[in-house]
Amino acid sequence: MEWINSYLSCRYEDGARGPEKFDCWGLVRDARHRHQGMRLLPSWGHVRNTEPKEFTRAYRNEAEHMEVCQPEPGAIGAVMRGHICIHVALVVDAGDRLKVLEINPARGARCLPLSQWERDHSTVIYYRDRQ
Repeated sequence: MEWINSYLSCRYEDGARGPEKFDCWGLVRDARHRHQGMRLLPSWGHVRNTEPKEFTRAYRNEAEHMEVCQPEPGAIGAVMRGHICIHVALVVDAGDRLKVLEINPARGARCLPLSQWERDHSTVIYYRDRQ
């Protein structure tokens, strides 16, 4: 999907909501809404990845409006370390394969096969909007 490539040139910036710079939540929020037709999630632009407790508070607030699911296009993958959410990414359908679109400060934006992304993260919970 060509729209995925438009995100791969974006740079990481903590708290950024696009269009050229994103943090992990900003990328998930933008791509999910613009390219998968899902509701626009709250910005949470004041939350920084250097504030894991605040990041987790925002995660819990959004998780209340969603349901746990298996990986599927449009699902948000929440990477957990214990009870703390440390990262989020978006599951996408790319060429009849599930992949994960993410951005982080170390690697920038990338789109990986789901299996490879799950190997990198030991605990992931997937969420979708309530049906």
